[in-house]
Amino acid sequence: MRNELVRFSDIGVEPRLVKALRREGIVEPFEVQRESIPDSLLGRDVCCRAPTGSGKTLAFGLPLLSRCSDAKPKKPTSLVLTPTRELAEQIRAVLDPLAKSLGHRIMSIYGGTPYKGQISKLAKGAEIVVACPGRLLDLVEKRALYLENVDIVVLDEADRMADMGFMEPVCEILDACSQNRQTILFSATLDDEVAELVESYQRDPVVIEIGPEEVSMDSMDHIFWRVNSSNKLALSEYVTQNCSPSIVFCKTRAGSNKLGKQLAEMGASVAVLHGGMNQKQRDRSMRKFSTQKVRTLIATDVASRGIDIQGVNCVLHYDPPENGKAYKHRSGRTARAGMTGIVVSLVQKSQQRYYKRIQKQVGISCEITEPMPELIASGNGINPERNNRAKNRKKKRFHDKDRSQGSSKVNSSSGRKSGNRRGRRQRRNFKKSKSNSHKRK
Repeated sequence: MRNELVRFSDIGVEPRLVKALRREGIVEPFEVQRESIPDSLLGRDVCCRAPTGSGKTLAFGLPLLSRCSDAKPKKPTSLVLTPTRELAEQIRAVLDPLAKSLGHRIMSIYGGTPYKGQISKLAKGAEIVVACPGRLLDLVEKRALYLENVDIVVLDEADRMADMGFMEPVCEILDACSQNRQTILFSATLDDEVAELVESYQRDPVVIEIGPEEVSMDSMDHIFWRVNSSNKLALSEYVTQNCSPSIVFCKTRAGSNKLGKQLAEMGASVAVLHGGMNQKQRDRSMRKFSTQKVRTLIATDVASRGIDIQGVNCVLHYDPPENGKAYKHRSGRTARAGMTGIVVSLVQKSQQRYYKRIQKQVGISCEITEPMPELIASGNGINPERNNRAKNRKKKRFHDKDRSQGSSKVNSSSGRKSGNRRGRRQRRNFKKSKSNSHKRK
C-alpha cells in the first residue's frame, strides 16, 4: 500500500493533460496507470495484464495523446483496436476532452452505422482512431483510410478479441501499420493467442501484471436458486428492484425483449441491449443505464462485451451462461475496482447438473437452494443480519410449498492462488524457446 500521494505529473504526464484531468475531477492515478504510463511515455512496447474496470483507458490513452503526431487526411497516426462498438465509443468519450486540450482529433469506427459519416471524418483527418477490427478493414479496402503512418497501436481487451475470432484481422491491421510503431497491449489474460500476438508483434515489451490473473470469484457473493416457470419472473423482478443497479443476462435477443417488456409492465426501470438493435438504440440503452435513468440493463452475452460501468451491484443469470468462461465474463460486470457484488443464478431443475459443471469450471462450490429473496438487501447485496434471521424461517411468497430454508450465502471454495500481486513486472516466456519481455528493476 502506498502512503504517499502520487499525482499524474509525478509519472510524467504533461501539464496540459494534468490540467484537463483535473477539470474532469481526476487527480490521483490508479495502480495500472502508475505502473504502465512511464514506460509507454518512453515509447516502449508494453504488455499489461489487468482486469476490466481498473483504469486501463487512461493508462494507454494518456501516453497515446502525449506521443501522438499530426495526421494528414485519411492517414491517422494512432490507433486503438477494441472488440466491441460499445467499448470503442466509451474509449472515445473518455479521451475526447483530453484530446481537445492538445488539439488532437479523435473518432470511433465500428459497424452498425453508415459508412458515409466515418468516411467523411477520415477525409478531414483524425490523429486518433478507435476502431473495431472488422469495420476498420472494410474502410481500408474502400481506400477511405491508410495505416502506414500509424506509429502507435493499442490493443485493448486482446483476450476478448481472441474470443470473438478477431485475431486474423488484428494481425492484418498490425501488418499494415508502420514497422517502427509502438505497440501497447492490454488483456485480462496473457495466454494462448494473446501470447502468440505478443511474441509476433511486440518488441522486447515491458510486462506488467496488475491484480489476480483472472476475474476473482472471491470478490462476489454467488447465489444459486432453484426456480420454475411459475416463480422465475417474480424472483427476477424482486432481485432487480432490491439490488440495483443490476445487469440481467438472457440467452437470446427475443428473450431479452420479452423479459424487458415483462419487467417494465411490473413497474421496473429497465433498458435492453442486444445485437439486433441499431447503434442509436444501443447507445440510448447504455446512456440510460450509465446515468442511472434506468436501474436494470437486460443484455445478451455478445452485446454486453466491453460494458465498463462502475457501481453495478448485482448480476442476474436469467438464462444459463454458455460455459465457465462466460459465467466469469458476465459476473465480472459487478465487483469492479475493489468493490464487492452479488451474482444470482436462476436454476431450473433440468439445469442443475449444468450449473454444477460451471461451478467446477470457475472454481467455486455453492449449494443450489430454494429461493431466499429476504437475503437480498436493497443496494447492499447480501444483508448478513437478514441472513442470520432467515436460516430457520419458512418462506411462502416465491415457493410452491412451505419448507425451511438454508442460507443462500455461500463461501466460494477453490484452489485459486492467493495474493494480489500488485504492479508486478517480470520476464515472461511467451514461447518455450525464448523470452522476449523486458525486465525492469
